[in-house]
Amino acid sequence: MSKLLTWIDDRFPLTRMWEEQWGKYVAPKNFNFWYYFGSLAAFVLVIQIVSGIFLTMNYKPDATKAFESVEYIMRDVSWGWLVRYIHSTGASAFFVVVYLHMYRGLIYGSYRKPRELIWIFGVMIYLCLMAAAFTGYLLPWGQMSYWGAQVIVNLFSAIPWIGPDLAVWIRGDYVISDVTLNRFFAFHVSALPLVLLGLVVAHLLALHEVGSSNPDGVEVKKQPKDPVTHLPPDGINSHPYYSIKDIVGVVFFLFIFSIVVFFMPEVGGYFLEANNFIPADSLKTPAHIAPVWYFTPYYSILRAVPPMFESQFPGVIAMGASVMAFFFLPWLDRGAVKSIRYRGWMFKIPLAIFVITFLVLGWLGTEPTDFLGKLGEVEIATLLARIFTVVYFLYFVLMPWYTKADKTKPEPDRVTG
Repeated sequence: MSKLLTWIDDRFPLTRMWEEQWGKYVAPKNFNFWYYFGSLAAFVLVIQIVSGIFLTMNYKPDATKAFESVEYIMRDVSWGWLVRYIHSTGASAFFVVVYLHMYRGLIYGSYRKPRELIWIFGVMIYLCLMAAAFTGYLLPWGQMSYWGAQVIVNLFSAIPWIGPDLAVWIRGDYVISDVTLNRFFAFHVSALPLVLLGLVVAHLLALHEVGSSNPDGVEVKKQPKDPVTHLPPDGINSHPYYSIKDIVGVVFFLFIFSIVVFFMPEVGGYFLEANNFIPADSLKTPAHIAPVWYFTPYYSILRAVPPMFESQFPGVIAMGASVMAFFFLPWLDRGAVKSIRYRGWMFKIPLAIFVITFLVLGWLGTEPTDFLGKLGEVEIATLLARIFTVVYFLYFVLMPWYTKADKTKPEPDRVTG
């Protein structure tokens, strides 16, 4: 094996890549619970790719056979039901892990200098993940697949001048049809995974270039290295220490993941809606159309903004801006320190309100607008969505002010554990 490895290293930088990117990559020694989710996101990505490959072996991207092929996978293919539930649960698990990973970035300032590019790549991964989830949502060709895609694609038609042509281009037809299904299948299984993998590689390369953040905000990579160990005083090699730590995280994740897959794959209709077990019918609209839970905060923002001149374009703009705002966090945050450990209440309270706002908007997006009744001529749910939409944007708009005015404690020179 040693001779084989030497032969490979003479022709390909295998050992050097392993040591630079993981084996001897120097990481802070005080990673905590919140640092599990980056490696878990990579693990779920592998689950999705592998399970997706097996699903494509029996799936038919044909409007007349797609739903039947999914039923065939569930009922007749050996272990097909398991592969399908792994993939559907993995889609939601991916977003759970990514949202927790992004939250860690918010509390520890992982988007601050010198990690701006890491954060930008991360948000691009998030956008690509949403595109992959949207295109995959159509593939079962159930009622919610068909009508959910109808609603989302029609939003593009609200864009002035180019909207109608853009919607036709996305669909490949004047209505959601077999052409649309084939187009989304191609994007879902080839184009978007390639882009996603490229962005993940760029994200990791940028991370390993500047070094990882940590709960104390100390720049470990800038510390002087020990002449014997060649390690900074607050740094350790990722392998074997964080290899073992990440394996522990994977075990706990798989325990929860397995419970969902085997005992509650629908999760009360949030992971798999009941209407999606009904074949798509272009003549029968479901009573309530809503996207999957991970899109519902933005869907609430879309519905909260009233139309202008009978056009939903203002809502589309607000929905797009609510996602794009994350790109600007490195420049909006003017705080003197990175980590929430040393921030004051003027940072912590807005962050807590933002998290609550995001969750409430997500809940409102899963329900019809009239489920809370009316207050005069306006639905209470719509009124709440408008209030929380304003709060959502205020978090970003006011960030330069409240982070600069925040009374902070000095960051330590060394990590505190």
